[in-house]
Amino acid sequence: MADLQGCRIVLTGQRRSAELAAALERRGATVDHAATLSVVPHVDDAELLTRTKELIDSPPDSVIITTGVGFTGWLEAADAAGLAAPLLDLLRRARLVARGPKARGSLQAAGLTADWVAESETSAEIRDFLLTEGVAGRRIAVQHHGAGADGLDEAFDEAGADVCSLVVYRWGPAPDPAAVVEAVHRVARKDCDAVTFTAAPGAVAFLDAAEREGVLPAVVAAFADPAGVLAAAVGDTTAKPLRDKGIEPLVPDRFRMGALVRVLVAELVERRGLRVQTSAGELRLLSGAALLDGQVLALSPASLAVLRVLAEAGGAVVSRADILASLPGGSSDLHAAEMAVSRLRETTRGHDLVTTVVKRGYRLDVRRPA
Repeated sequence: MADLQGCRIVLTGQRRSAELAAALERRGATVDHAATLSVVPHVDDAELLTRTKELIDSPPDSVIITTGVGFTGWLEAADAAGLAAPLLDLLRRARLVARGPKARGSLQAAGLTADWVAESETSAEIRDFLLTEGVAGRRIAVQHHGAGADGLDEAFDEAGADVCSLVVYRWGPAPDPAAVVEAVHRVARKDCDAVTFTAAPGAVAFLDAAEREGVLPAVVAAFADPAGVLAAAVGDTTAKPLRDKGIEPLVPDRFRMGALVRVLVAELVERRGLRVQTSAGELRLLSGAALLDGQVLALSPASLAVLRVLAEAGGAVVSRADILASLPGGSSDLHAAEMAVSRLRETTRGHDLVTTVVKRGYRLDVRRPA
């Protein structure tokens, strides 16, 4: 199935990026990897092990598991230090609160059962639930996601709880900073079809990179344009930094990678850019490519720009001046417009897509709107 052929999608996450890329590439998409942060595991982190020993010596009443990967990493770190057995013992005795099904699944994989699950997969739901019950005088352990700052520690501490915080992995710098810079400029130019976000800190890092590069307003505008770039977030927590900037991303009903792929594919297939019917078949204009009768045309940026302005005219005549204005580079020589049309014809030889209208300009052989 190649229903995303010609689409370019930017991935901003590092963890499970290969899996996400493979799912999109199977659909025909071109994938750019631009992880905005790296995941730094804490398998040998002294502070994590110290706090784990403190919990073993002074068991908590409740343990909050915020991420499946974080909980698994915590068990791995404890096992490497010879603490897995006592850690599992204290977890069996404690009340286990999971932030969503993935966290619950990691507990089940370890032979444990969650006592309560935040189905919204947000820390805010956990906070409100426990504060409503009352936490004063209770000892609460919180396993955090990579950012280590979701407001739970402060809320429970202010309510009188004894809080033990555990950060199992942290976010490090982008593995390829140049790729991130290229990605934010690509979005600003609307030179891709979608960007996926799989962690809130990663979304923040992407926006920060756009701001450093001086293109944040253009990035926000590109995401806001219905014909621009689609932002897709794996869940509401990841979407929040985007929404704070006025960007409303596509979010699946179930906050899962597979669900993200499904809604992203469905939305892109639905959008698929400008579509017109020509004598050679359906012509589709995407942000960075054109497809004729399902086949990607090998067009230069200038040829793609000419084809786009002709397609947008829907069969009406486009003057040489308007074609010149659409070309990258800002030339003022009308001969450049003629050359651009000539190169487009050369690339699409055999299809007779472009017709010259004497003394007026050019038109695309449009039969009817698709």
